[in-house]
Amino acid sequence: MRYGDGGGVGPQGRARREQIRRQAAVMFADGMSAMQVATALEVSTKSAYTWRRAWTAGGEQALASRGAPGPDGRLSQAQVQRLVAVVRDGPAAAGWAEDQRWTLARVRTLIGRMFHTTVGITTVWQVLHQAGFTPQQPVARAVERDEHAIEHWRRYQWPAVKGSRAGWARGSASPTSPASR
Repeated sequence: MRYGDGGGVGPQGRARREQIRRQAAVMFADGMSAMQVATALEVSTKSAYTWRRAWTAGGEQALASRGAPGPDGRLSQAQVQRLVAVVRDGPAAAGWAEDQRWTLARVRTLIGRMFHTTVGITTVWQVLHQAGFTPQQPVARAVERDEHAIEHWRRYQWPAVKGSRAGWARGSASPTSPASR
């Protein structure tokens, strides 16, 4: 995959792209034009001219990778460790007594309370995922659950709600289908 074929969003891709730009710097130093560099490296002429201007202004270091795009991570490793410790204690320990489920919105609120910073839901998910948490359904059943009432409903009321299949006939929604005539 060449430079302009997309990709390159991860650390390996950024390193590969930086290597191509460093090759361009060597070619510029050897006296090649931007058009020649673009042809040799199979990149756009616009990129080659941009690299040439940057190389002329700042040398090979001007073509170095600037790292991942976007803002830096909002939480330090120490903050993540503190957050994980509080999350492991459960929602009740953090002030949510109505139920024992962590939601992304709750963890986001917790981060705001603990570190006085606002992060996005995606950031919360990434932090929890990297810490080893996975999305799960509650294991325990409700305390109020009445097994006898559930069994009674399944046995006597569900068949009436469900209805019988005796009068049921397969049909078609198509106006040209013979089944609908």
